[in-house]
Amino acid sequence: MVTTATTSIAANTSKGKIHVECHRRRLKDGMWNIFIQVLLVIARLMWVVWNLLTLPAYILIQRPWKKRAEVKSGAAWHEVSRNDEFISYLQETRTDNKVYNELIVKNDVDTVDKIWTTAVSMYQDRLCLGTREVLGEEEEKQDNGKVFKKLVLGQYQWTDYQQAHVISTNFGAGLVSLGQQAKHPIAIYSETRSEWILAALGAFSQNIVVSTLYTNLGEEAVAHGINETEVSLVITSHSLLPKFRNILQSCPLVKTVVVIGDPLVSTDISNMKEDVEVIMFDSVLDLGKDNPIPTNPPCGDDLAIIMYTSGSTGIPKGVMISHQNLVATATTILFLHKFDNKSDVYIAYLPLAHVLELLSEVTMLLLGVPIGYSSPNTMTDLSTAIRKGDKGDASLLRPTIMCTVPLILDRIYKNLTDGVARKGDLFRRLFEFCYNYKLWWSEWGLDTSLLDLVLFSKLRRILGGRVDLMIVGGAPLSPSTQQFVRTCLNARLVQGYTMTETTCSGTCQVPGELSVGNVGGPMAGMEVRLVDWEEGNYKITDKPFPRGELVLGGAPVTKGYYKNKEKTEEDFFSENGKQFFRSGDIGEVRPDGTFRLIDRKKDLIKLQNGEYVSLGKVESQMKTHPLVDNICVFARSQHFNTVAVLVPVQAALEKLVEEEFEENENSYEDVCEDVRVRDAVLAKLIEHGSRHGLEKFEIPTKIKLCPDLWLPESGLVTAAFKLKRKAIQVAFSSSINEMYVGSK
Repeated sequence: MVTTATTSIAANTSKGKIHVECHRRRLKDGMWNIFIQVLLVIARLMWVVWNLLTLPAYILIQRPWKKRAEVKSGAAWHEVSRNDEFISYLQETRTDNKVYNELIVKNDVDTVDKIWTTAVSMYQDRLCLGTREVLGEEEEKQDNGKVFKKLVLGQYQWTDYQQAHVISTNFGAGLVSLGQQAKHPIAIYSETRSEWILAALGAFSQNIVVSTLYTNLGEEAVAHGINETEVSLVITSHSLLPKFRNILQSCPLVKTVVVIGDPLVSTDISNMKEDVEVIMFDSVLDLGKDNPIPTNPPCGDDLAIIMYTSGSTGIPKGVMISHQNLVATATTILFLHKFDNKSDVYIAYLPLAHVLELLSEVTMLLLGVPIGYSSPNTMTDLSTAIRKGDKGDASLLRPTIMCTVPLILDRIYKNLTDGVARKGDLFRRLFEFCYNYKLWWSEWGLDTSLLDLVLFSKLRRILGGRVDLMIVGGAPLSPSTQQFVRTCLNARLVQGYTMTETTCSGTCQVPGELSVGNVGGPMAGMEVRLVDWEEGNYKITDKPFPRGELVLGGAPVTKGYYKNKEKTEEDFFSENGKQFFRSGDIGEVRPDGTFRLIDRKKDLIKLQNGEYVSLGKVESQMKTHPLVDNICVFARSQHFNTVAVLVPVQAALEKLVEEEFEENENSYEDVCEDVRVRDAVLAKLIEHGSRHGLEKFEIPTKIKLCPDLWLPESGLVTAAFKLKRKAIQVAFSSSINEMYVGSK
């Protein structure tokens, strides 16, 4: 009994100490918050005084009205027809464009081969293609005890236009020596690198068709692309050769494999199929050099590329892209931006099997802009393959132009916001003040030079400090990410709406445009229509904005799908000599002629209460939350709610567990299975969705946390990191069914 009383007294004393400590902490936090508020008030007053003193000078020096006029002049599209079936918008190719006249018209360019030969004759000894020297590899032990392999990298090694042309010409001759015939395809299954584009240019010089395959497609999909095109020669790389050995067993027609070597180790070509010849890339060059032949240039209407899509809804489809299609898109890009080949540098890291990267590089070659090759593993100083203290590729290249995809920008956004949060509440509030201040003045067309110098220039150094034009495509980009990256990196980040079937042409924002949430207006030479979609109740007569399916027409629209007449006839049609493509995407047009993507036919689900949910729209918004690495939303017509399978950002989730539950002893897999953690994440998502305008019925009411990242190798996302909704549904079918148990 004495022991019990003593224990009780000790417990009460302990509780009393905890209560006092909590009271002290709350008092301290309250005083700290007051101090922060006072600092912010002083900062705001100082900025007000500074603005009053300097605003007249800034206006006179920066002339914001000129910037607005330039942006307005770039929006040259207009409505060209309207009837009961569709509304049509068009931006005509302007013949007064000096660059277009000098590069395309004057040289009668209608093939990629002519783009290349014209560029070589114009730029000769100018820098063309750059690859970073790999000096070695070493292991680096991390703070958590894990050991990662890091590259020892040197400087960029450059080839000029004449040198690159010799390589491509020799490679084309080498292909002919190996038995390749004009108008017959070869396949390229390799990472983005200079040899990829040089091999393609060499093939084009002999009118050989190139079939492209993503390196992270599944083995079955790669074999499908190779077998459907009936290629006998495949170009691959040292690092992909082990994987390709397995694929070869399913590709009986392949007789020759050309391997791009590794700079550090020799390539093991043993254990290949007996009837397959393996030859190194450099040996093909020697073969062409020793057996020179005249070039066999293609015509504009000849097939250039069979580009296999990443297959989000099934096996990949091969899109037939002609030389004329490629030149037409390069032409549209000329009208986007005033390029300067004396100062511009392009960083190449997206898959060259992706139409956005391929067309960007072709256009840079035409313009004489140097192309430096990189990869997601080496791009920044903090990339996974970069040693501590070494510089990433962007720090050396200091690019001015880059293409990207939403996944990359979403991660930049999250990394920056997480970094700000880790610096404490005072820094976070000061940063938010500076961010909002810069954003407000930017919308008026004014630069914040002093603030950029003190704060935002440091953020710009992530990508080398000079990035001016960023083009994002491949999937919708959330407005919050676009606004944040555009503001913090001080780059003209524009979003476009294009696809492989239209050779990366469609719509695009005008560089310098500050609006978000739209994909701009038609690119030069493109016609964009809105057509009624009765099933989804989207009509061109809708108020306040016309809505409907987007149908794109123009010279960049391709011939259709390779050996797939039925699908070609379903998605493509010709009218008055112009080729059109039915996109399946739903858009609305604003008074200024810009389009906003609002839905997709395949992603639209009608709930039990009659409301329509756009799964892609919900996913796009949810991905902006710091806890979310990836998410797939599901809906069933017999229910009133949506559910989701979510891949968390591990560091963010572990931080949440520590803050909410003051514990972090379980494994990460156990944390994801913890009901309390799941409910805490769901509460954050519900709050986030409501704050960003999602309706209650759109926001998931139940979630499943998946600890494993969705990479293309998992089969759950495409090579372009688009969701494979059906594959995810099958993989998590039991969890989805469980989430819907008891739901209506």
